Amino acid sequence: MSERGKFISLEGGEGVGKSTQLAALADALRAQGIELVLTREPGGSDGAEKIRELLLTGDEDRWGAEAEALLFAAARADHVDKVIRPAILAGKWVLSDRFVDSSLAYQGGAGDLGIQAVRAINAFGIGEWFPDRTLVLALAEGGARARARDNEMSDRIGGRPANYHQKVDLAFRQIASEEPARLRIIDASGSPEEVTGRLLDAIADLLP
Repeated sequence: MSERGKFISLEGGEGVGKSTQLAALADALRAQGIELVLTREPGGSDGAEKIRELLLTGDEDRWGAEAEALLFAAARADHVDKVIRPAILAGKWVLSDRFVDSSLAYQGGAGDLGIQAVRAINAFGIGEWFPDRTLVLALAEGGARARARDNEMSDRIGGRPANYHQKVDLAFRQIASEEPARLRIIDASGSPEEVTGRLLDAIADLLP
């Protein structure tokens, strides 16, 4: 039986350089000979991608907070069942662009549903399959960068007001304080290479 792989999720608010760092981290891990599955949320499996379209398009009031959280949890359960769990059990590493901590921070913290309530519905859907390490990129000017990048054309969650995204950042920091072994806040300032180095340092204990 293959040795169980590792599960790493990359998180962060809007405009922190997550896409750039996801690609750089994937390249660095593959360069070390790690067989890697690169995935994303919401989405990652056929069923979850269909739910992604429901979640990220339409008017702001398309879903209430509870329905939105349940849709994310349903997509995540399918993602784990079809993609994440099989890969890890086959000895592969999984690197996901967002995972459960996005729901905890966005719907639980910023959406005022409560982090523990959102954790409970997700724990039902994914069981033990929380990441081995969650890396949260943090950058004070991230929101301004995102608005400039997207020219004010964000999806229905990314386009929410600045105070919502401030609450997201605070929620990520709260989760990190409660689960310091799993979740690490990573300074996203400086050159891309410097940030990638910090990410690698934060998972050094997991590397073969």
